Amino acid sequence: MKGVFSAPGDYVHFKSQVPLHKIPIGTKQWRYYDFGPKAVPPLICLPGTAGTADVYYKQIMSLSMKGYRVISVDIPRVWNNTEWIQAFEKFLDAIDVHHIHLYGTSLGGFLAQLFAQHRPRRVRSLVLSNTFLETRSFSAAMPWAPIVSWTPSFLLKRYVLTGIRDGPHEPFIADSVDFVVSQVETLSREDLASRLSLTTDAASVGPLLLSVSFITIMDTNDYCAIPQQLKDQLGERYPEARRAYLKTGGDFPFLSRPDEVNLHLQLHLRRVGVEPRPDLVHNIPKGDIGGSPSKENNEDDSDESHKDNGGGSENPPAEYEINPTSPESSGSGNLDKQPLDSSECCHLFPGGFTREKHIVPPGTPLHFVWEYIVFFHLLHIRSLCIIWNYSLEFRQFV
Repeated sequence: MKGVFSAPGDYVHFKSQVPLHKIPIGTKQWRYYDFGPKAVPPLICLPGTAGTADVYYKQIMSLSMKGYRVISVDIPRVWNNTEWIQAFEKFLDAIDVHHIHLYGTSLGGFLAQLFAQHRPRRVRSLVLSNTFLETRSFSAAMPWAPIVSWTPSFLLKRYVLTGIRDGPHEPFIADSVDFVVSQVETLSREDLASRLSLTTDAASVGPLLLSVSFITIMDTNDYCAIPQQLKDQLGERYPEARRAYLKTGGDFPFLSRPDEVNLHLQLHLRRVGVEPRPDLVHNIPKGDIGGSPSKENNEDDSDESHKDNGGGSENPPAEYEINPTSPESSGSGNLDKQPLDSSECCHLFPGGFTREKHIVPPGTPLHFVWEYIVFFHLLHIRSLCIIWNYSLEFRQFV
């Protein structure tokens, strides 16, 4: 997929309507959107490895129009699953949210299940999409996981993007891939490394106290980066869960099939007892909708971990009145003008190797060569250390 990425018109409209929040909690920086009536228990969206809080903008705009509160978060820099559970609980305390409904895709679905397992009193329901129960398969497919925190940014981006199938796609699926790739380009090396660490950290989802009737599994039937075997394991774990199948949609149905996804989310929320408040949507003062006790970031975005497509957070209007008529997706707005190259490469999934055309990020030749040399120098040092340790053990044995 070559060329310059042009932000969809409805995304430009979203950025002009919905404020971006950034708050530090302990050593973690949280970046999130929070929109909709505060009187309604929130639906919290957790993205996958390649996602950010922005990838759920279609759900935020659509569901908030109908009177639901939607919170979409970035996964912060946490390096293991125990740290994730503690950090997410502190985040919920900071924004004064106690009981939640979680919608997680891919890695986000796995993290949602872990949080529901260890903090059962806070999670009222789950919507799981293209996700899994354990990380063993991903650890086996990534033998260099122990040095992921040392790996150069271009290699991390390359690894993440090779998991995204590239063409030929239906137009809407192709647009969803382009959007997610543009979001990957905003992630720092530390962000990518921490997410890959979560994917390979030895962990599995145990029994949940949550009733299976409060779980919805929403999967796509065409193709997905998550192997079918892992998706089948999820279905076997929750046999009585409500099923919502999408005929097509790829890895990012929330972008490529937003109407169907939003409908299934509404049906799930109504089924678990969440009543929308459409009467609180229009002409609401700033303090009554889409807010949280945390401080909004209305200044230029200087956070190094993310380079927002809009060049920083926008200043929302004085009243959060949602305009139901937004520009069409084909609208212009070059919020991220980074060229995207494509190449063929082999990517290892737990089921084996697949050879397809994948998206890889561009880079200057000098920077590429330098990071390449540093990375393999580190690999060489690590190999020498392993050989030295084995030689010592052998001498002691002799």
